[in-house]
Amino acid sequence: ALGLYDPQEFYPQYAGSLYDWNQFYPRIVAGIREVDAETPILVSAMGWGAVDWLPVLQPVDAPRLVYMVHQYEPQDQYTHQEPPAGNTYPGRFDLDWDGSPDTFDRAWLDGYLSVVDDFRHEHGAPVSVNEFGVMRWVPNAADFMRDEMELFEQRGMNHALWVWDPAWQPWVGQVNDFTFRFGPDPRSAAEVDSDLQNVIKEFWSRNKVRPSTLYP
Repeated sequence: ALGLYDPQEFYPQYAGSLYDWNQFYPRIVAGIREVDAETPILVSAMGWGAVDWLPVLQPVDAPRLVYMVHQYEPQDQYTHQEPPAGNTYPGRFDLDWDGSPDTFDRAWLDGYLSVVDDFRHEHGAPVSVNEFGVMRWVPNAADFMRDEMELFEQRGMNHALWVWDPAWQPWVGQVNDFTFRFGPDPRSAAEVDSDLQNVIKEFWSRNKVRPSTLYP
């Protein structure tokens, strides 16, 4: 509603106000902990939990608190390209809106995630990814996904892939941008094998703890 998508623009004007998540979420945490000391609490920053907003999230002293980020960057230029998608991975295109092309590759992703490293180092707090993904038709989506998931794993970050896949078939047949099982063809609404799916399944196969192992 405020039209501010950069924390450096938001906080000089609204820090401590009713718009500021930092003055609100600690009270929620305190309320939960009054009645429940065990259940983990997941907390994201403002800005849809974007990595860029993590540094301005003010941690609270509470047990079993995990800070979360959503990672879709570079969203407009790559992960959310509508077909026909032109930008590829790795590639060169304008990533910072200055009119000049930048290199988009594993090193860029690693550098972008250094924001998480800094937050964890400063606060000694766990950080996980509870949303990430890529539209299934973007060029070299599998390579992008492999590098990103490897970088999460190297950091010891739990991660949850965004799969908008409800049971209501009329929706699934029309809104399936992230349904990786449908392959890279935007027209597809049926399950096919794909490089992107194989990468995701490869990483999922590393899981050692599953509901089936906890509740056989």
